[in-house]
Amino acid sequence: MKKEQITYAFIDSQNLNLSIRDQGWKLDFKKFRVYLKDKYKVSKAFLFIGYLDKNKRMYNRLKKDGFTLIFKPTLLYKNRGIKGNVDAELVLHTMIEYKNYGKAIIVSGDGDFYCLVEYLLNNKKLGRLLIPNRNKYSRLLYKFEKDIDFLSNLKNKIGDLAMKKGVSQLRTKP
Repeated sequence: MKKEQITYAFIDSQNLNLSIRDQGWKLDFKKFRVYLKDKYKVSKAFLFIGYLDKNKRMYNRLKKDGFTLIFKPTLLYKNRGIKGNVDAELVLHTMIEYKNYGKAIIVSGDGDFYCLVEYLLNNKKLGRLLIPNRNKYSRLLYKFEKDIDFLSNLKNKIGDLAMKKGVSQLRTKP
């Protein structure tokens, strides 16, 4: 009997959320978690997100939906809004968990993850690179085109079809 490969997902929530919003729809995180499990056999999904006290209910819902949350403290800037860049945390936790998974799914279109994706690919640990917006992602990631799946055309599968367009609870200014 063949042993099933363990797959973890590492998700840049800011990039995912804003990239989906830029396409005019809202992600249903519960559906997205089911999609990751069904399509990619993801057993553990790490969601990297900036922490704000006012979002505790949302964090509890995300945990209930099956995400492991990794928080980044946020900073409030006078002219730039709230900032909670999670790139370093995502890379660090991907490496902390390295021995625990066979394949990693990276969810982001951010070129800052180029070296991580390249390392995982070279070590046969990259499952897929999931890019939220086919029309707007870093050119640095073009190199990995055969390892990319796009979420752009999955609105009917992972979109929050009941919600109206509006300001997201996950939205923070870059």
